Parts: sequence; C-alpha cells; structure tokens
Amino acid sequence: MRSGREDDLIELMRTHDLFLAGIGSQVPELIATESAVAAGRFDEAARDSLGYRSIAVSAGTSAPDLAIEAGRKALAASGHQADDIGALLHAYTHHQGPDGWSASHYILRHTVDRPVSAVELKQGCLGMLSSLEIAAHRLAADPAHDAVLITTGDNYSTPTVDRWRGSRLFLMADAGAAVVVSRRAGFAKVLAVGSRSDSSMEVLHRAGEEIFPPGITRGIGLNFDDRETKVVELWATGQAPPIHNLGTLVAATARQVLDEAGVSMNKITKVCHIGFGRDSVEATVVLPLELEEHQEVWDYLRTIGHTGAADPFLALEHVWTTGQVGPGDHVLIIAAAPGMEVGAAVVEILAPAPTA
Repeated sequence: MRSGREDDLIELMRTHDLFLAGIGSQVPELIATESAVAAGRFDEAARDSLGYRSIAVSAGTSAPDLAIEAGRKALAASGHQADDIGALLHAYTHHQGPDGWSASHYILRHTVDRPVSAVELKQGCLGMLSSLEIAAHRLAADPAHDAVLITTGDNYSTPTVDRWRGSRLFLMADAGAAVVVSRRAGFAKVLAVGSRSDSSMEVLHRAGEEIFPPGITRGIGLNFDDRETKVVELWATGQAPPIHNLGTLVAATARQVLDEAGVSMNKITKVCHIGFGRDSVEATVVLPLELEEHQEVWDYLRTIGHTGAADPFLALEHVWTTGQVGPGDHVLIIAAAPGMEVGAAVVEILAPAPTA
C-alpha cells in the first residue's frame, strides 16, 4: 500500500493474520573489548567512544552454519513442520563461501530439506526486515504454504576484514538469527511492515573505490572508514551530492509504519534496533525517535556488537525470552542498510516466553 503524497512515498503493508511463529539465534563466544585493547587490536579511545563491552566472534564456524543453527531453533519453536515451509529467505552482508555457490540452498538442505525456493537477499543490515516484508507479500499471494523461514548469518573472521578498525561507527560481530513467519499463529503478530529509501546517499558506501573490477577481486578488503573519509573530502570540494540525514529517514519510516499499524510511539514497549556504537545509535535512532531509555535495547547489543542483519531479531528474542515484553506489548523493529534504506515493522506480543 502506498501513501498518496509524493514526498511521503513508502512501501508499506498493514498485515492481516501474519505472525512470528518461532525465533532462534546462534551467538558465538563473546570477546571482551578490554582484552582486545590489551592485545593491541583495538584503540582504547575508540572503545570508550563506541561503548561496546564485548563482541561475538566465531573463529571457524561459517556464516551459513551459524544461520543453520539459528534456523533449526526457530523451526523447532514455531510449531510448524518442514512441509509447512513454502520458501527460505537468507540475508547476509559478508561473503558466505565459495564464489558462485548458493549458501541459501545449503541452509535449506540442512534445515527443512524441501524442494522449495531458497533465495539469497543482499540487503545489508536491513536483510531480515526486508525478508519479513517479502515473506508477508508471498504468504498473502500464495495460499499453498503456511510459513516462510527467514535466516541470516555473518562471520567477519576473514583476511580482508579488520573487525576492530573497519569502521568508526561500529564493531563487526558474528552471529546467526532466524524467524519463522506464519499465517497461522505465533508468539507475536505482525501489524505492519514497510521500508523507505534515499538513493542520494548510496555514495556513502562507494566513494573512493572503483565499481569495476570489484574491489574484492583486486584484494581490497572491507573498510567503511576509508570510504567515509573520501566522502567528506569529495563533499568539501563540491564533487559529491549533499548527504541527507539518516535519522530523518529513520523517523519518517517509523512514523508511517506506526501509523499503518495504528499504534502510537508511546505504546511501544521496546524498539529493537541495529547494534551500532553508542553515539551512532543516539544520532540515528534514539534522538530521531525520541526514545525513552527503557525503550532501547542498547544494553544488550553492546555486549554482542553489530552482527549485520541479525541485530534487531537477536534483540527481539532477548527482550521476549527475558520477560521484558509480554502479551499485549508492542515492539518496533527497525534497521537500515547502505543505499540508504530503512525498514520497520510493528509487532504485538501475544504469548509469554516459554520457560527453559
């Protein structure tokens, strides 16, 4: 459904009979940032600025295998059988395995093992929310199946990434997350989901690097800081277009999805957001949405780091299983990705968390 005003165009969907039936995660060992400073891998000033206590690091488990473990947990908790799953959507931000190989079908084989479509979604840190939006449309259009399995997994323990110094905005962490989206029932009901983009900001993650041949084929690793520095240089000389404020895009997306759901911001118990460093979370989420401290999930995410697309769903699982939200509470899930694009969903918690 689209808004009627040109300046407020957004892809949104008020959902009916759409649920989160099961949720799962695979978070590897937590490495204290203090120990990274002591080992000379991380600067103490950066540690103090970012605010992370620890980050999740997997030395040897592949990204797809992290996703598989999370997917199995989500499926087991969902009440669905493998035959109910009509598609698998796998989101990721970093390389998954051999070039030209399909990680999504590997995950499909080791989760539901059914002859259904398995799609890879390269949508950055917004991947799981974009997958939720796609799943909502698929289930609305195809009554043949009752559920979709969404997974994500990333492992930055690769030679081309320095997770400790690759960005001044966050520390890259490893994890898998998954959720089963169902038309039947679940622990939470999806009231609305939507996304909004501002393509004038795509230069933020491109500046200073040639598009072809792709950098990874020339041995150039992932370093957001180099590109951000180049953007500032280009902007100062008038060579780059004006960069709009990401917080404005976050606020506009959240406002319209909340309106579509019929829920006001003061009715939101928790906001499950991306795990950027403290200053970035403040600038892009807390201040634009005027969050109260009790609505944030930063205290949890600061122990894990920025895991790519998994962040908001790791946070959702955490606040639900720890009793921070319960039946009748509303949760806003929000994330952003290079492009820039922001997505959001409003869910109502229907069931208390199962006991261990």
